[in-house]
Amino acid sequence: MAMREMDELLLRAAMSGNVRELKDMARQNPEILLGRTPQQNTCLHISLIFGHEEFSKAVLALNQSLLSSINLDGETPLVVAVTNGHVSLALAMLKLYQQLNLSDMILKQDNNGDNVLHHAIRNGHSDLALELIAAQLGLSQGVNKYNESPMYIAVSSGFNDVSERLLEIPVSSHVGAGNENALHAAIRNGNPGLVKKIVVARPFLARQEDNTANTPIQLAVLWNRLDEIKVLLEQDRSLGYLVSSKTKAPLLVSAAYRGNVGVAQEILNYCPDAPICDSDGWTMLHQAVNSRQEKFVDYIIKTPHLHKLVNMRGQYGITALHIAVGNCHPKMVRALLAHKGTNLAIGDKNGKLAEHLLANNRERAKTLNWNEVLMMMKKASPTALTFISSQAAKNEVTTKSIEEIKSLTQTYISNTSLIAILIATITFAAAFTLLGGYSNDSGTEGLPVMAKKVAFKAFLISDTLALCSSLAVAFVCILARWEDFEFLLYYRSITKKLMWFAYMATIVAFATGLYTVVAPRIMWLAVLICILSFGLPFLTKLLGEWPLMKLRLRLGRNYQSELLEMV
Repeated sequence: MAMREMDELLLRAAMSGNVRELKDMARQNPEILLGRTPQQNTCLHISLIFGHEEFSKAVLALNQSLLSSINLDGETPLVVAVTNGHVSLALAMLKLYQQLNLSDMILKQDNNGDNVLHHAIRNGHSDLALELIAAQLGLSQGVNKYNESPMYIAVSSGFNDVSERLLEIPVSSHVGAGNENALHAAIRNGNPGLVKKIVVARPFLARQEDNTANTPIQLAVLWNRLDEIKVLLEQDRSLGYLVSSKTKAPLLVSAAYRGNVGVAQEILNYCPDAPICDSDGWTMLHQAVNSRQEKFVDYIIKTPHLHKLVNMRGQYGITALHIAVGNCHPKMVRALLAHKGTNLAIGDKNGKLAEHLLANNRERAKTLNWNEVLMMMKKASPTALTFISSQAAKNEVTTKSIEEIKSLTQTYISNTSLIAILIATITFAAAFTLLGGYSNDSGTEGLPVMAKKVAFKAFLISDTLALCSSLAVAFVCILARWEDFEFLLYYRSITKKLMWFAYMATIVAFATGLYTVVAPRIMWLAVLICILSFGLPFLTKLLGEWPLMKLRLRLGRNYQSELLEMV
C-alpha cells in the first residue's frame, strides 16, 4: 500500500497545536490522520516534537492506531515524547500503551537499538525511567548497537536510584561499551556505595575484563580510586591478586606506573603477598623507576618488607639500578644507592653491571645528569668505574660535535659578525661626529670644543677601542670560515673575547659621552648605565652556571669537572 502524504494544513495544525483545525479536517476525512511526512512521521509524531499535549490527546482520541506508527529512525511516538523532554506526555502515553496491551511497542528499539528506557535515562528523566521499569521489566534487558544496557547508562550517568532498581531485576542486562560492565562504570564515576551494591549483587562482574583487558579493580588502581579499591577488597580479598590477561601486569605494577602510593598501600594491607612482578620479572620497582615516580620509589625503599625488590632482576636480568643509570636519572640513582641493601655487583644476563650503561651511553656525556650519575656511582664504588675513561667520553663527544660544527659555526659567525658590524658602524660615526662640535676660535680652529675634558678623552679612547675590536671581530669571522675543527674552535674563542671587549668598550664610550654632555646634572644616570651594562653579563653567566653550582653543592667532595666543561 502506497504511503499517504501528510496534508499541509494538517502538518501546520500539528506544528501549532491547533485542535479545532484537527477536528474539522478529521470530520471531513478521517483518513487524513494517516498521512506521513517524507521522514515517515505522523501528525502525532510532529505534535509530540513540539510538546502539544491537547493536540496529541485529540489525535489519539480520533485514531489510537497511530500509537504503533514508527518513523524512519525507528522511533515510536513514546520515544519521540521522551527524547524531546515531554515527560508528562510520555507518562500519559505509557498508560495508554498499557491499556491497549501494546507491550511490544513499549519494548520497541529504534535504529540504534535504543529502547525508551535508554532514552529516558540518557536524557536525565530518572522518575520516568522508574515508571517505565515498573510498567515493563523487559526494558531492562535491552542492549543497543553500542552494547550499552540501561543499567550501564544509568550507572555512568550517576542515577543511583535507577541503577539500584535495575540491579534488583535478575534478568536485567549490565553490559556496556568497550566490553565494560556496570561495575566498570561505577568505578569510573567514583561511586563506592554503588560499587558495593553491584559487587554484592553480581560478584562475577569484578573479574570481567574490558577490551583493554582491564578489570574494574585494575581501572580503580590506574585512576587512584582508593575508596572503591577498599570496597572491592572487603568483598573479595582475592581481587588483589588479579593479573591482566593482556599485559600480564599485576595491580601493584599498575599502581607503580601511575605512582599511586596510596593504592599500593591499600592492596598490601589486604593482600600482603600480592604479586609484585609480571611473568617476565618486571617488578613494581622497575616500573616506578622507569616511569620516574619518585614518591613510589621512596615508598618501596622505606618499606622493610619490600626491600627485596631493590635487587630483583627483571627481563634480561636487569635490576632497578640498571634502569635508573641507563636513563641517567640522578634522583632515582640517588634513592637506590641510599638503600644499604643495593648490590652494585649484580649484572644482567650478559654480566654487565649498572655502571656499564654509562660507558655505553657516552653520547649523553655532555649532560649534567650523566655526569652526576657518574659521580654518584664512583662514590658508591670507587674502583668499579675505572673502565670509564673521561677522556674517551670527551673524545667521543668531540667527534660527534665535529659533524655538526659547520652548521653551528656558520650560525654563530653570521650572528656575531652582524653585531660586530653594527658596533663598528655606531662607533665609527661617533668618532667623526664629536660631542660639542668643533671650535671656531682663533688658535683652536678645528679642535673639539671639549678636548680638554677628561671624560671626553675617555670617550674617544673607549670609542676607538670599540671600533678597532669590532672590526677585528668582523675580520676574524671571515677567517673562521675555514673548516679545520681545531682552527674553528681557536678562532671562536678569540671572537668571544673580542666581542666581550668591544661590548665593554662601547658601553664605556656611551657612558662617558653621556657624562661629557650632561655632567654633572645627571651623572648618576651614566653611573647606573655602567653598573647595569657591566652587571648584566655577569648575572647571565651566573644564571648559566647555576646548575653546575647546585651540582657542586649537592655532591661536595665527589664533584668532578672533567667533562662538565663541555656542558
